[in-house]
Amino acid sequence: MTTRIVCAGDSNTRGEYGVGYVGLLGERWHGRGIDVVAEGVNGDTSHNLLRRLDPIVARRPDAVTVLIGSNDVWGSLTEANGRRLMRRKELPEPPTPDGYRDRLGAIVARLVGETDARVAVLSPPVLGQDLDGPAVRAGERFAEAAREVAEARGVAYLPLFERQSRYLRESGARPVPLPDGLRERYTSVLQHRLLRRSYDAISDRRGLALTTDFVHQNSRGAAMIADLVDGFVRQEAAPSPAQPEV
Repeated sequence: MTTRIVCAGDSNTRGEYGVGYVGLLGERWHGRGIDVVAEGVNGDTSHNLLRRLDPIVARRPDAVTVLIGSNDVWGSLTEANGRRLMRRKELPEPPTPDGYRDRLGAIVARLVGETDARVAVLSPPVLGQDLDGPAVRAGERFAEAAREVAEARGVAYLPLFERQSRYLRESGARPVPLPDGLRERYTSVLQHRLLRRSYDAISDRRGLALTTDFVHQNSRGAAMIADLVDGFVRQEAAPSPAQPEV
């Protein structure tokens, strides 16, 4: 019997602009009877994910992981970011931690109420690499909101933000703030596709420990996500190996 896993989220789940954690999971689970599908859309916020749950529910998954919030965090940093995100993703209002909490709660409520899936919520990954900067401080508030939703709804909480923050602190990574614009995201993709540089090589050239462009993951960042999801699936959703008869 095949176990169906759906990973729902944004561009980090789609895996188009960095190392994809869903691809890593597919490699780890090869031959184990686990089918994993990425339901990630570039630029999505919690509002957008809530509006596109129908096909996820229709898959009748055995487990769903929800990794959403990077764009919510980014859109909350400045009024300009919020306006840009509202136009591009047709949002009714700029992202806020409270709005994120409400919409994430609605996402989880529907997944729990309309499927038999085990559900896990991940806190958003760290944006930038400055633990004392505004992006990380905002990320802490959104991570706390994600934890509160998971606890209130009785689903698993996977502390990605906390794990990445701890790694950056303990590894002594150079503090690099999140840039104001999107230049690094575009040039990262161009370097990868035109110059054939790996995302890890791009990370190294920029002095980044977990991302290739301050947002999308390199191999180390993607492996952290895969580790959390793998542990959840092994414990909560995947069938135990058959025991030999004696």
